[in-house]
Amino acid sequence: MTMTDVMKTPMRLLRGLGPWRRSPRRFQPFSYTAPDRYPWLFTFVRDRLGDGPDRRLLSFGCSVGQEVASLRRLFPQARLKGIDIDPRNIAEARALRLPGVDFAVGDSTAGEDEGAYDAIFCLAVLCNGRLTVNGAERCDPVLHFATFQAMVADFARCLKPGGLLCLVTTNFRFHDTDVAAGFDVALSITPDQLAPDVIFGPDNRLMPGERYTDVVFVRR
Repeated sequence: MTMTDVMKTPMRLLRGLGPWRRSPRRFQPFSYTAPDRYPWLFTFVRDRLGDGPDRRLLSFGCSVGQEVASLRRLFPQARLKGIDIDPRNIAEARALRLPGVDFAVGDSTAGEDEGAYDAIFCLAVLCNGRLTVNGAERCDPVLHFATFQAMVADFARCLKPGGLLCLVTTNFRFHDTDVAAGFDVALSITPDQLAPDVIFGPDNRLMPGERYTDVVFVRR
């Protein structure tokens, strides 16, 4: 799906920007989601980690729960949690009544325990589609590298050693963050698998032509 397609998505899925949505931790203005949107990614993680009642997975920015539902099918025994900033999204997610799944409203992982998760998925969340559509030269009018860095640092805190951090479609490169020194790349993809989102550097300036293909990172 292209950003043009997203712009045409029914407003039931593209939530309006109410006052509570102006959190500095809110990156993505669109809540688009779909069942089985990332089968290649979820299968990779399942094959790498395996399933079991001791496995804990987090979907951060889970929207209305379709991502978590897809994970439940691949990880029938694992404990799953979805967090989203929009309480309306979480209400829809809870209405799915997925077994063994907890949904919570939140704009960060600050309330999660240290070393709690085997994998954290943050997919098409730490980006703002309007930057690509508008051809922005700087991102700091709407988002900041410092916020991205703080958020992924807390994801790292919440991962077990050997845990997987899955970041697909972001406006920044994980390897530019301080916490990246404690991770190795576990999966890279080809440019044709990427959304056409633009990339910005730690100075919040556009990196013309940059394509970032590393998407899964394993904590040492």
